[in-house]
Amino acid sequence: MNFTARNIVESKVFRAAIIVVILLAAVLVGVETNTAFAAEHRALLHALDLTVLGIFIAEIVLKIAAQGRRPFDYFRDGWNVFDFTIVAACLLPAGGSFAAVLRLVRTLRLLRLVTALPKLQLLVGALLKSLSAMGYVSLLLALIFYIYAITGIHLFGRHAPEQFGSLPASLMSLFQMITLDNWSELFHAAQEVRPVASVVFFVSFILLGTMVMLNLFIGVIMSSMSEVHDEIEGRDRARHIKETGGTTLEDELRLLERQMKELQEQTAGLRRRCAGESGAPRVEIGRAGASRAQRHGGNTLLPDPTNTGQASPGIAPGDCAAVRSKYRF
Repeated sequence: MNFTARNIVESKVFRAAIIVVILLAAVLVGVETNTAFAAEHRALLHALDLTVLGIFIAEIVLKIAAQGRRPFDYFRDGWNVFDFTIVAACLLPAGGSFAAVLRLVRTLRLLRLVTALPKLQLLVGALLKSLSAMGYVSLLLALIFYIYAITGIHLFGRHAPEQFGSLPASLMSLFQMITLDNWSELFHAAQEVRPVASVVFFVSFILLGTMVMLNLFIGVIMSSMSEVHDEIEGRDRARHIKETGGTTLEDELRLLERQMKELQEQTAGLRRRCAGESGAPRVEIGRAGASRAQRHGGNTLLPDPTNTGQASPGIAPGDCAAVRSKYRF
């Protein structure tokens, strides 16, 4: 029974059918916003809504049955808990105080598309994982806002009180500037008072707020996306090994590709080191280091970065040429 349910749940046809049903639920929610059409076809829309709900319940039952003798393993996945909560909330009574809640929950059923598409799961997981790092970027942005708001009050507050007369007004003007929404009006009002200072103030804030901060946010999200992608691959590999009892050729190829990627990154680092060592001066290591170098055949020894108390040989300019000729990079 569980083997059959697992085959059904993991089949591409089943996943595609669930995506189609979710899209049908989205269409139904949108159609019901037309009051006249919804009143005219109330019976048909109600039947379709019950059909969609029944398919979602059948999906959950099949996924639980696919767990075999451990049905509660279904709830170990956060996305399964999310699906179960949404579907369970749709079973609330439609009348009375639950009517508004039911309409809201039926709208939230569209979020089940995230659980149906792994790429969307990757994006949402990356956003959630980057929240902690985004907090520090947001703190830096808040500091810049506060400093520029105080500066704007001192520079333009007396002659432009509507834009920079108080701290809330100055902060709102800065928010208008960072969104690039009619910021030229603020600039012209400030330029009449202080022509040079207004140029420096506006240009520097727009560059810091719009360009630098946006790139910081994008960098944090991309880093989190890479981490989440690796976590998903590791979890899928572990689950596959647990289910099959061993690794397949595809798993070994993926592992080899990851190792090759790491080797390429290390090779790129060695290229940069060789390029830097060719024109960099030798590091002075003192008398003790010189004596150790003599004992090891004249090679300069550098402190071990692992801080174990031992020494590791440095890369001399001649060594880089030998490495290039040997590994041809």
